[in-house]
Amino acid sequence: MKFTTFLSLFLLCAFTSKLPSASAVVVDTEGKRLRNGGIYGLRPVIITGNGGGVEYAATGNETCPLSVVQNPNPFSLGFPVQISTPPRLYYIDEGANLILEFIAPPRCAPTPSLWTAVKAEEEELPVKLRGYDNIVKGWFKIQSVPVDIGGYNILFCPLDSTSCGYVGIQFDDARNRHLVVTQKADTALWVRFERLSPASSATDLHEPSLLLKSHVSTQ
Repeated sequence: MKFTTFLSLFLLCAFTSKLPSASAVVVDTEGKRLRNGGIYGLRPVIITGNGGGVEYAATGNETCPLSVVQNPNPFSLGFPVQISTPPRLYYIDEGANLILEFIAPPRCAPTPSLWTAVKAEEEELPVKLRGYDNIVKGWFKIQSVPVDIGGYNILFCPLDSTSCGYVGIQFDDARNRHLVVTQKADTALWVRFERLSPASSATDLHEPSLLLKSHVSTQ
């Protein structure tokens, strides 16, 4: 009886130790905890061959830059993103329901410029700014990558589903980098959070990067 109880407790501990903790601390590149409502640049942990910061651009038939994309330039900071969670908490931890938005939206876009996922014919869901009717309701979340050098994945969890998808990269025919929600872990963004001020981006925040204006639609 004692052995059975001990074995049950051991297996329970072993199982729960592999579950992601909803209260695990999230830190920025300076080792400071992520602030609720803080402004950050989302950049790859490993920059060689992995592009740069995240921004917006017009893709396909869009007349307004509503697509969330990754700048291919590894030295690009991208556009500042405000990361917040509805509860009145000072810090953001893993597993929190998150709102992501660019602090300086395109002039033609609805405000606030919240990130959303939209329905598409393909399995992957394009990540867009507000302005589309076919949005998928849900929350973004942060999940740590269990490696020594650290870093995080961003997840999107639809309200009508019990599973989440990774926010990852999908290449078009021109090798442009579109953000999509995918189940493919090998395409997931692996990012670090660099604390920024609203004026930190080297790019005009109201215009998409010149490197990204010729995107081809993935929808």
